[in-house]
Amino acid sequence: MKKLLAVFIVLIFLVSTSLIWFNYFDSPGNSTQTQVFVIPQDQIDFDIAQELRKEGLIKNAKGLNFLMDTFALGKFVAPGGYKLSRNMNAWQVMKKITSKEDLSWVTISFCPRKEQVGEKLAKALDWNSETLEKWNTVYTNTKPEYFEGVYYPDTYLIPRDENGAQIANRFISHFNEKFAPFTSSANEKNIKWTTVLKIASLIAREAGGKEDMKVISGIIWNRLNKNMALQIDATMQYTLGKNENGSWWGNIDLSQKRKDSPYNSYLYKGLPPTPICSPNIDAIDAALNPEETDCLFYLHDTNKQIHCAETYTEHKANIEKYLRI
Repeated sequence: MKKLLAVFIVLIFLVSTSLIWFNYFDSPGNSTQTQVFVIPQDQIDFDIAQELRKEGLIKNAKGLNFLMDTFALGKFVAPGGYKLSRNMNAWQVMKKITSKEDLSWVTISFCPRKEQVGEKLAKALDWNSETLEKWNTVYTNTKPEYFEGVYYPDTYLIPRDENGAQIANRFISHFNEKFAPFTSSANEKNIKWTTVLKIASLIAREAGGKEDMKVISGIIWNRLNKNMALQIDATMQYTLGKNENGSWWGNIDLSQKRKDSPYNSYLYKGLPPTPICSPNIDAIDAALNPEETDCLFYLHDTNKQIHCAETYTEHKANIEKYLRI
């Protein structure tokens, strides 16, 4: 009798354990097809277990949460993309999402030069110095028009197993998508897309904000049409490169304005050989749709408010009025 009771208890235990495993921890299917589960950068109101359940990648959210609380307590689940399949059980999913992500988020802001893009990629993708150097000299130098300006500022989810050349193409493809709506306008105005990009990059680096981009565009076009030197400090900041403190786009002095460089818009008229950064659509739109103005000069006061002038005499008066302390 005792033996039968023991057998019965064992059977109950095995059946119960099997049911618990099947309902809470077993794989939700047999498919080995990989899909990417994305954890956003902002995880507020994002329940990982519930989202995995909704996408059919786990059977039960409570089961995964139990495993996480028991075996992965304190482990960080990083934002990014994770390659999962429906034949993975909850334990395998837990191990996967608490390990290194398969795709990493990379946010490129404002109007960066390609070296800045490379630094962001190197940090996010754990590049070594050799790979970063190749980004600056090889991967972004496949064509003259791709040397600078086409590494569009945005947020990307990048596979960590992509090489530098593939990532550069990813950026260029995204730029092409963003620029496509402006192609007809550029063609109608008989402006090369590379010219648009050069002017847009100058606007982006010079503007205090979106609101004054079009007036700066108008002034740049006015100076170009009058065959005047642009005399834009940002071109010299580009030539200067990285500062001693490791930052980019530093202040320039008189010696920089005298430095012989094809990017020196004080010494040479016309546009620089390439864009000086990768502008967004606001700057591109401004380059193609400048504000009509008679101004040839401009400055920003300490509140980033723009003040333009038609003559150099008026510009000097603005300097005295808005910049002298």
